[in-house]
Amino acid sequence: MSILKVIKQKWVALGALLGSGALVGLSTNLAKVAYGQDLAPFPFLTWSLAGATLILGSISFLTKQTPPTNTGAIKYYFIAGFFSVAGSNLILFSAVSHVGVSFVVLVISLTPIFTYIAALALGMEIFSRWRVASVIFSLAGTALLVTAKLSLPETNHLWILITLIGPVLLASGNIYRTSHWPKGAKPESLAPGMLLAATATLVLAAISIQGVSLFALFNTENIGLIVLQSIIFSGQFLLLFVLQKAGGPVFLSLTGAVSAAFGIPFAMALLDEPMLPALAPSALLIVTGIIFMMKEQAISNA
Repeated sequence: MSILKVIKQKWVALGALLGSGALVGLSTNLAKVAYGQDLAPFPFLTWSLAGATLILGSISFLTKQTPPTNTGAIKYYFIAGFFSVAGSNLILFSAVSHVGVSFVVLVISLTPIFTYIAALALGMEIFSRWRVASVIFSLAGTALLVTAKLSLPETNHLWILITLIGPVLLASGNIYRTSHWPKGAKPESLAPGMLLAATATLVLAAISIQGVSLFALFNTENIGLIVLQSIIFSGQFLLLFVLQKAGGPVFLSLTGAVSAAFGIPFAMALLDEPMLPALAPSALLIVTGIIFMMKEQAISNA
């Protein structure tokens, strides 16, 4: 691989990491805003995903990067859609009203440790001191903030446990998408298929499960929130596929650490959430982890 190609891939991966992380952080904040507008997590997530599917599907059609439709690809869409989109986001969107945005984006930062352990166990990654150091630093930064959250009064411990399922599903999605990536498929062709499958999964759940509804109060504010979330989802999942192709599943999972770096300031500025103790040293540890991951990425591509 040429030096110029390595440099280009490095900067593409870094740009996609920062962009997708920022969008994840903003998306989580919007979930809490929607809850405050009496827009429940299930319909908010479902209608937003439907909008994102329409946006990315239109882009895919116009650029002639239509999603593969063979049996293997459809299976890929539904499995990846459940782990990476429907299941994980439903948990995280529901959790923000119980444990706060800051805690949710911090929990997402745990994804790298689960992804790296699974990738090592499956032989998808080789042992690397840089990646181990990256995961340790990122996890240490997250642990500081989680400890601070647990020390606060009126913490909902049940929802803390439920929220922890989120990064497990995200890590499973990272591994599955990498190991079962349809041959020859480009990121822009896979994202709309995965979102469509995730939307269909949620609609089927609403039809099959008593008490689950897609009904929402479609006033001007709520429609605006759904449209905005649809746009954010479009960029978020397209960048996630680009990042996965350029950086692999472990590098991809650092999106959680970046989302915490963006999501916490968003929550404090937009939602008046209190600043958690130890924020500065935690952010320093997370950034150090990202730098270590970039260092290993450059070495492996050289």
